Amino acid sequence: MQIKKLPKSQIEFEIVVPAEEFKTFIKSASQELSKEIKIDGFRPGKAPREIVEKKIGAEKVLAHGAEKAVKKSYADAIVKNKIEAIGEPKITITKIAPGNNLEYKAVVSVMPEINVGDYRKQAKSVKLAKDAEIDEKQIDKEIENLQKSRAKLVTVLREVRAGDKVEIDFQVRIDGKEIPQGSSKNHPLVVGESYFIPGFEDKLLGMKEKEEKEFELTFPKDYHQEELAGKAAMFKVKVNLIQERQLPELNDEFVKNLGHFNSLSELRSSIKDGLGVEQKKRNEDSWRNEVMESIIKNSEVEVPDLLIENELDKMMSEFEQNISSMGMNVDTYLENIKKTRDGIRKGWEENAIKRVKSALALKKIAEEEGIEIPSTEIEAEMNKAIAYLKSISDMENQLDLESLYAYTKSILANEAVFKLLAKS
Repeated sequence: MQIKKLPKSQIEFEIVVPAEEFKTFIKSASQELSKEIKIDGFRPGKAPREIVEKKIGAEKVLAHGAEKAVKKSYADAIVKNKIEAIGEPKITITKIAPGNNLEYKAVVSVMPEINVGDYRKQAKSVKLAKDAEIDEKQIDKEIENLQKSRAKLVTVLREVRAGDKVEIDFQVRIDGKEIPQGSSKNHPLVVGESYFIPGFEDKLLGMKEKEEKEFELTFPKDYHQEELAGKAAMFKVKVNLIQERQLPELNDEFVKNLGHFNSLSELRSSIKDGLGVEQKKRNEDSWRNEVMESIIKNSEVEVPDLLIENELDKMMSEFEQNISSMGMNVDTYLENIKKTRDGIRKGWEENAIKRVKSALALKKIAEEEGIEIPSTEIEAEMNKAIAYLKSISDMENQLDLESLYAYTKSILANEAVFKLLAKS
């Protein structure tokens, strides 16, 4: 056996299975194949090799024997050389004949070696932003959102005003043709929340129930649907319903109905604490992103294509779940934005490489720092996840405990690495 390193964290095995050993694999293959066919005068699996070869062809027996020999010898080579292989190997048979050695090459991707450089220095060079004081306007905004979420809707016979909830029919045309998903009936909308393109909701102000209007607007140049960006369109709108949102009075009774609070001052204090926690989390996430950018920029690693493809698969799965969670069909959504899965994947490649490099760097730092997460801590976190998943219909039956354990261990190890780097 010979081992040769290849670019992009791949290795090539050149393996020879001696003729005598290969003969035993061919014999075993003959017995296996004879179980699958009916041969007069012999019980399944008991027919001699010569009879089996005559029945199904010597080439098939030889090929099956080679398959068994490759599978066993390749696995032995991986274990003996302590190779951390990822994915399936590409096998090329270079010599095969009855009574001769079996020779083949196996090319496989391996977990790449990464040189993370002076990661402590890189972390130290990134400053964590100071948490700004939460001001009263921020708290007022959150309380206003709470009021809006509990507003009473009252149907009114007057013109549309800012803040009203309306139901409208609309149609959008460009050059006389309706755009994809360009019409809707009884579409709900809160005027003033900028759900539609700029200027649309302003055109609704002053309209009355059953009133119709046509007007022209231009889609923003940075609109998410590229085929519409910067284009002028004609909008036809009819108002079907106008409802005034009556906000509950802001007093202690309103606060008590929210639960866990006895007064407005308690609610404001709780909101302030919550906003502070969110801001702290945003600052920490930003710091972590900058630290990882710096570390991977100063790292040396050859990322195998397989890891990049696996990461792209994961990103695509996340994307599809997000689209589905919003009640949209993924294929329809892609058709509307004029994108394909392959096109989206290609646009994500750079980000996928960064994600892979970050994961490799964090793993390497954990190894160099001797970070080990106790199994009791891993299991405790796993139990939290399992308890949550039990609350989701049918999710418990889909759990892969081995994968969940590895994932949880990785997350906890990453947390430990960042805590260490924060002290650098």
